[in-house]
Amino acid sequence: MSVNRATTRLDVVSPCIEVSDLRHVYKDGHMALDGVNLTCETGVYGLLGPNGAGKSTLMRILCTLIRPTEGSVELCGYDVTKQQREVRRLLGYLPQDFGGWRSHRVIEVVDTLAQLSGLFSRKVRRPRVEHVIEQVGLADVAYRKVKQLSGGMVRRLGVAQALVHEPRILVVDEPTVGLDPEERIRFRKLMEEIGRDRTILLSTHIVADLGASCREISILDAGRSVFTGSPAELFRSSVGAVFELITSVEMADKAEQNHEVVSRISAGDQVTLRAIASENGMPPGATRVDETTLEESYMAFMSARGRATVARQDDELLDESSTMEVDEREIREAVS
Repeated sequence: MSVNRATTRLDVVSPCIEVSDLRHVYKDGHMALDGVNLTCETGVYGLLGPNGAGKSTLMRILCTLIRPTEGSVELCGYDVTKQQREVRRLLGYLPQDFGGWRSHRVIEVVDTLAQLSGLFSRKVRRPRVEHVIEQVGLADVAYRKVKQLSGGMVRRLGVAQALVHEPRILVVDEPTVGLDPEERIRFRKLMEEIGRDRTILLSTHIVADLGASCREISILDAGRSVFTGSPAELFRSSVGAVFELITSVEMADKAEQNHEVVSRISAGDQVTLRAIASENGMPPGATRVDETTLEESYMAFMSARGRATVARQDDELLDESSTMEVDEREIREAVS
């Protein structure tokens, strides 16, 4: 009877993820989440916010690793605090620090974790293991030891283990930290492919992790939901807020003292700045940007809240010469 009830909930009734008035206070009194609401259907959903915004706490609650202080969280109609067994059957989780298994081969890792997920029959399990390894692009290195893999391959191995039991929901926490731009793009395309028939909640502080197929973005700041909407809505919120300035090194340095700079490109003795306009407007010679990138829109939104400095991750800002610019065009095509 429990199997039939699960099927009914998955097929008919509930959103895949439903978070209502969620609060979590740690023992030291720190309020990590303060009234968070979130609803996710099928597709890729992005959870943005600076470090310390509460993203990882929310991820852990969704994955039944910690119990919330207040509020309700349901996955496909199942309560994460009262029906943990059912929730875990529906859920695949890629933590930020997936690693270990360094002396094991790729296929051994996925096969072992498949058994831990309840796939005990080798006849059933082996084809499934081989399928997910192929799906994440690791078939050619299936018998290579984990310690021989690149960082991007290890992240894809993490996706394979999260998918091996065919979860309805995939929760991914800071998936591309430390990866180069090429691996970030590859990872994002993998998320887009996987998200066609399941729910993916991708938590990140790297805005470019969210690609063209991202259905909706939620922004957390200091434990609160401060924005929920489509990429197009985030773009519209930044209209007129970003400027470009082509100037000398000296004038660029002065402009940086008064404005939050998103990018700076030097070419000889000339500098091209893209930055957020302040309350006092733009520096002389600057022009407003008609089409912002997703990162610029996010920075402009946070700047309006007085939080641009917190939101900015200097070591994670994109190099404007990278191929990420192509993906910004893809995003605009998807939301237009």
